[in-house]
Amino acid sequence: MAYQLTLDWPEFLEKYWQKQPVVLKNAFPDFVDPITPDELAGLAMEPEVDSRLVSHHNGQWQASNGPFEHFDGLGDTGWSLLAQAVNHWHAPSAELVRPFRALPDWRLDDLMISFSVPGGGVGPHIDQYDVFIIQGMGSRRWRVGDKLPMRQFCPHPALLHVDPFTPIIDEDLEPGDILYIPPGFPHDGFTHETALNYSVGFRGPNGRDLISSFADYALENDLGGEHYSDPDLTLRDHPGRIEEYEMDRLREMMMTMLKQPEDFRAWFGRFITTPRHELDVAPAEPPYQPQEIQEALQDGERLVRLNGLRVLSVNGSIFINSEPFDAVDSSGADALSRYTVIGKNELGDALNNPAFMSQLTELVNQGYWFFDE
Repeated sequence: MAYQLTLDWPEFLEKYWQKQPVVLKNAFPDFVDPITPDELAGLAMEPEVDSRLVSHHNGQWQASNGPFEHFDGLGDTGWSLLAQAVNHWHAPSAELVRPFRALPDWRLDDLMISFSVPGGGVGPHIDQYDVFIIQGMGSRRWRVGDKLPMRQFCPHPALLHVDPFTPIIDEDLEPGDILYIPPGFPHDGFTHETALNYSVGFRGPNGRDLISSFADYALENDLGGEHYSDPDLTLRDHPGRIEEYEMDRLREMMMTMLKQPEDFRAWFGRFITTPRHELDVAPAEPPYQPQEIQEALQDGERLVRLNGLRVLSVNGSIFINSEPFDAVDSSGADALSRYTVIGKNELGDALNNPAFMSQLTELVNQGYWFFDE
């Protein structure tokens, strides 16, 4: 089903985005869960799906990672089952992500779904990403504290908690409500009635990840091979001291590598379209021929992008799943990044470009796009 999000995006971005948490009451009117607890449990038994089980009994926290073989003996209280990137594996759940495309695709992380019984939760903690927590079936109480320096500690090797905090939000969420939490705000969810929660996360890279990835790209592409040189060297009275101008010159050597537009774009396109979780890729069998794809689209059929596939335009260059896409038709390539479902209206004249249709057919045969059933 298509989910309608009742949210004033310009007002939200101005007042709340990365500034302060907020409860958005009835943001999804007449909300219907896209997944059942049994279906979520089934996904958590698959090795391709990142999942974990968190429990809290008698003051003791426990956590374990999937895949799980069974869920026997858990009891009726005090535990939660969580699965990451469910939008990659469960098409109805992926529909929950689409209303958030008002935000840039490159910031989207994934859809995490949790099932929790009364008393279940993962404990008070801080996330370093933006999250929209959608309440499904059941009821959970959410407490959110202010963004202040806080001690973090591990009650279990797989969990990172914070000390108790004074809440600035303390509310019970009902189906269709959303709690938005920016990075750095401590929060804690406690389940009253057996509940499903859907977390749409948006993550920005940190400087360490950027530098590390660019360094790998520079090594792979033999960038920055020029050595430091100083033909203007003059005699100094302190041979053990590195002069400030020498530090400036070294820093500039590094900055020069980052300032090359072509290399920076090529690296960032690959970096930002690399998925953090596995994709449910199924190559077309038997493979299509370009004429088949063209005729089907002309007859009104539509191609759906694989859920979780990252397709982004970086300064006019298209990147798909960590690879550059050397498009022969700019309007067709733009449609691939702009729309998650494409047909003859979205493709326009590109539909009649044989070279582009060959490229599109290759993408379909790889399993990156498929015909809408």
